Amino acid sequence: MKKTLSLIIAFACVLCAQAVSLQQMRFHCDKDTAEINLLLEKGQNASLKTPNQLVAFYAQELLDRPYVAHTLEGETELLTINIDQLDCTTFVETLYALTRATLNGRTSWRDYASALEDLRYRNGQMGDYSTRLHYISEWIVNNRSRGNLIEVTPDVPTCAYLVKNIDFMSRHKDSYVSLKDDETMVEKIRKCEMGYRNHRMPYIKKQWLARKDVKAALKTGDFVGLVTKIDGLDISHLGIVYKDERGEVYLLDASMTGGKVQIEKENMYDMLLHSKNNIGLRVFRIMQ
Repeated sequence: MKKTLSLIIAFACVLCAQAVSLQQMRFHCDKDTAEINLLLEKGQNASLKTPNQLVAFYAQELLDRPYVAHTLEGETELLTINIDQLDCTTFVETLYALTRATLNGRTSWRDYASALEDLRYRNGQMGDYSTRLHYISEWIVNNRSRGNLIEVTPDVPTCAYLVKNIDFMSRHKDSYVSLKDDETMVEKIRKCEMGYRNHRMPYIKKQWLARKDVKAALKTGDFVGLVTKIDGLDISHLGIVYKDERGEVYLLDASMTGGKVQIEKENMYDMLLHSKNNIGLRVFRIMQ
């Protein structure tokens, strides 16, 4: 009964969402809408039932698409729809929006757009640049409160906690096109960051990824954020879990070094072990 009620509420939220107008959208090309519709139709025909199965399915469909950074940036904040050029964040957002629309039985790009806006922006509504959920810590808190995502990091057999001030953007404003010449916007970002001073977050230490019980707790299709020791920053990279037939855990991501969406060659333990800045990971799942 509870599951049925949750599905009804989720479906109603998609129908009632105050999606942005066409004038507030930015498309990569005139084929975007047709391609999204085709992907959603494939997802429906695949007869997959769980969010993780759908995430993994759509990730396979997006393999080899080129990595392109900064596709969301522009003079004005617009709902950017671009499934042909992906960075690590837009890759995960795309997987979420495709999966959410499919779970709700929808096959239109408009439902994809609604789900994308709901995930990407604070309280599900796009405003200016500051309404975008830039930090993954706020992204999970805000989306969890609206029934979109859940963090499962604390449920993994071993879990540590890290306390940080998350304020990288306001302290490095020159690194962001929308901030370097706009002190008013910097102040808006700083106000958002105030809620994440001494922020306590769970994470799985990278050395624990060699443990069988930790690997067993991770599922193909889980969203993962790589926790960084960079001052002021919580997560430096996003992707999903891919497990091979032996149960070995890999990262499937839009890779800057690889230049495309790919399954990383090294397993996640070896990959993170060689990283100087990444100290572990956090794990998120789509709520059904």
